[in-house]
Amino acid sequence: MGCFPCFDTKEEGKLNPVKESDGRKQGQPMVPSAISGLPSGADRLKSRSNAASKGELPGPKDGPGIHPGVHIAAQTFTFRELAAATMNFRPESFIGEGGFGRVYKGRLETTGQIVAVKQLDRNGLQGNREFLVEVLMLSLLHHPNLVNLIGYCADGDQRLLVYEFMPLGSLEDHLHDLPPDKEPLDWNTRMKIAAGAAKGLEYLHDKANPPVIYRDFKSSNILLDEGYQPKLSDFGLAKLGPVGDKSHVSTRVMGTYGYCAPEYAMTGQLTVKSDVYSFGVVFLELITGRKAIDGTRPHGEQNLVAWARPLFNDRRKFSKLADPWLQGRYPIRGLYQALAVASMCIQEQAATRPLIGDVVTALSYLANQAYDPKTASGHSHKGSGDRDERRNRDDRGGRISKNEESGGSGRRWDFEGSEKDDSPKETAKMLNRDLIRERAVAEAKMWGENWREKRRQSAQGSFDGNNG
Repeated sequence: MGCFPCFDTKEEGKLNPVKESDGRKQGQPMVPSAISGLPSGADRLKSRSNAASKGELPGPKDGPGIHPGVHIAAQTFTFRELAAATMNFRPESFIGEGGFGRVYKGRLETTGQIVAVKQLDRNGLQGNREFLVEVLMLSLLHHPNLVNLIGYCADGDQRLLVYEFMPLGSLEDHLHDLPPDKEPLDWNTRMKIAAGAAKGLEYLHDKANPPVIYRDFKSSNILLDEGYQPKLSDFGLAKLGPVGDKSHVSTRVMGTYGYCAPEYAMTGQLTVKSDVYSFGVVFLELITGRKAIDGTRPHGEQNLVAWARPLFNDRRKFSKLADPWLQGRYPIRGLYQALAVASMCIQEQAATRPLIGDVVTALSYLANQAYDPKTASGHSHKGSGDRDERRNRDDRGGRISKNEESGGSGRRWDFEGSEKDDSPKETAKMLNRDLIRERAVAEAKMWGENWREKRRQSAQGSFDGNNG
């Protein structure tokens, strides 16, 4: 699905200039509010100076909107160079298409590097502003979970972006409409992808100064490197977040249907919590294997969030939310915990959603709990797995949850529940309670601490038994 303007279709003005703050955290990447004066590939050919060869942007005197000392390190390419790299954009090089335009696989003649070349659709909805924002964002923001921008072309009316090539395609390619010969993602890989994508958002929200709101988080924008390392791509719709005492930024509504947070779609008021909602939708896609919007499904199941929400209220129906392609190969407790995180992210009220940093903490724990279907007890979708998991948990000496004597906040992030908590009412309380940041962080940390403590006690017990 491409991007769409829900309301106003006129172009936005340039981003407001942002003054440097003396109190910003050291090491945070400063994001200028606008970009102009991009050198073209032809400019680079005219001057072979060191600055030109590095593709640096001109200083402030050459164009407004660039902070002093900020340089764009992306290379500049001529259209001829990129045409040669992609064999004149022939169909054999075509690898995908999005809201920006068509993407081709290519090889740079100068270095031999394999790249992905995205060519702006001059008749598309996204225009020059989105191209400039993408160059700016990906040139100044660097993280293992953000795609690496190698360079760009701005010759005449041609607008192209050159990225590192991601050999495994997008997350969407591995979740939906799988060909018969393609293996579905296993549980461990899904949790790894979710945790990595959340870390990319955390970098944008918490490390960039001012924060960056991604605004188009969806499965097709999560690209996969070797080893299923996820990287966020397509930053053309990214916006600088609120600064100072402002709670939000107001903008025309842009995004992809099915992923937009409800308050943003209705009011145009954008916050980092809007991204958290979109993340929750993608996480639900990972858990369920369903599309955010699927017109081929029966009425009432076409919208993923609308279909899933009632099932959150009855723990006995949780197994219905697991992707059938997993064929029951997932940890019961891990499924409950993943559903709890997804449920909190897609809360209708933005204030009740967790911050992305808390989501990262929780998902990092889940991703580190490797599930081995060969050693795990088998279970089916009829509920026998639920009983098996409880029995196995009892054999290990109880469930992994917060120690009642350890103090902390009164209410718990108790994802496991107990056998007496199977009622819809208790399950709804378990999943839909209003969480605050401090409690979420403390509880997520407690998972790991209790798990390690039980492992230590178990190992100690085995040692004592062997030496008794």
